[in-house]
Amino acid sequence: MSSITKDSLKSIPLSFASCSIGSHSSDTLPRKLEAISNAGYTAIELSFPDIQDYGSRLLGHQIAEENYAELISAAGEIKKLCRATSLKVMMLQPFANYEGWPRGSVERQAALARAKGWIELMNVIGTDLLQVGSTDTPEDRISMRREDIVADLRELADMLARRNMRLAYENWCWSTHAPRWKDVWEIVQAIDRPNVGLCLDTFQTAGSEWGDPTTESGTLEDVSCEDLDQRFAESMDELARTVPAEKIYLLQISDAYKPATPIPKTVLSPDGLRPRGRWSHDYRPMPYDGGFLPIEAVARAVLRTGFRGWFSMEVFDAGPDGKGKHHEMLDFAKQSMQSMQRLLMNCADA
Repeated sequence: MSSITKDSLKSIPLSFASCSIGSHSSDTLPRKLEAISNAGYTAIELSFPDIQDYGSRLLGHQIAEENYAELISAAGEIKKLCRATSLKVMMLQPFANYEGWPRGSVERQAALARAKGWIELMNVIGTDLLQVGSTDTPEDRISMRREDIVADLRELADMLARRNMRLAYENWCWSTHAPRWKDVWEIVQAIDRPNVGLCLDTFQTAGSEWGDPTTESGTLEDVSCEDLDQRFAESMDELARTVPAEKIYLLQISDAYKPATPIPKTVLSPDGLRPRGRWSHDYRPMPYDGGFLPIEAVARAVLRTGFRGWFSMEVFDAGPDGKGKHHEMLDFAKQSMQSMQRLLMNCADA
C-alpha cells in the first residue's frame, strides 16, 4: 500500500458538485459557479437538475427532463459560463436507475434513451465522465441477477466508449443491489471495460458499513461498538489493498449528521426515499461541521491505493434536523475549501 505524504496531497485536483451549493431560488447557476471558482476549486460535478433549471430560466419555461434539444442548448451556454469562471466540468451526475430493467420493457427502452441523451449533453458540455449510481429501484421491479446488472452496465460502457467517455460507478448506501464499495467494485471487475471505474464516496462508504440513521446510536447495532469499528477498519484495509488506483475515478467528500430522532425504518419519505436515501438527501455536511462518520478512514484507504485524482465536495446540508439551512454561497464555498484542506492534511502519514 502507498504511503501518504503531505507533498503528494498538494497535487490532488479539487472539485465541487453544483448541486451542493445554494439554498435559495436566487442562487442561480452563474452565481454558484462564481462562488465555487472564487473559493479555489478548479472543476465542478455538473448536476443534471442545474442544466434543467438554468435552461428553464434562459427560455422562460420549464424544460422537460426528456427535451434534449433544449437541454443541449442550455448545456452549450453552461460551457461558456464554466470557461468564463475557469472551471472544468469534471463529471455529469447523477445518472440513476439504469440497470436491471426487464429486457424489452418500456422502462429499459426509456433508460437507454436517457443514456443517449446524457451522452449528447456530455459531448456539448465537454466532459468525458458520467456518474452512475447503483440503482435503488425496488427489487420486485428489476432483475437482481448480477449477470443482468453487469450486462446492462457493459452496454452503457460501450456506448460511452464510442465517444471516448468513461463511466464512474458509485455505491449508493440505500441501493437495492449494491450498497457497499465492495459490491460496486465486484461489478466493475465483472464489466471488464477499460473505461469503467469507481466513484467512491466517504458518506456512502461509511454510511453503509458503519452508520445507520434508523438507530438511537446512529450506527449499525448488529455487533458491539468495538467489533463494528474493527469490521470497518478491516473493510478499509481491504479497499486499500485490493482496488487499483487507476480504477478509482474520483472520491466524493461529505460527512453526515446523526439524526436527533432516528429515521423510521419502515417509512418512506414523501418522495419515496428509503431511510438511508433520506439521510443522504438532507443530512450531509462538509467534514468537521457537525458530522460523526469515520470519513477520514475512508479517505485514507483511498489514498493508500496510490490514488491522487479528483477529490470532490458533494454535500447536502439541510441542517442537523434535515429541515433546511441557509448559507451565503461564497462563505460556504470558502469554508468547504478549508474543510477539504484539513481533511487532506489529516490523512497524511505522520
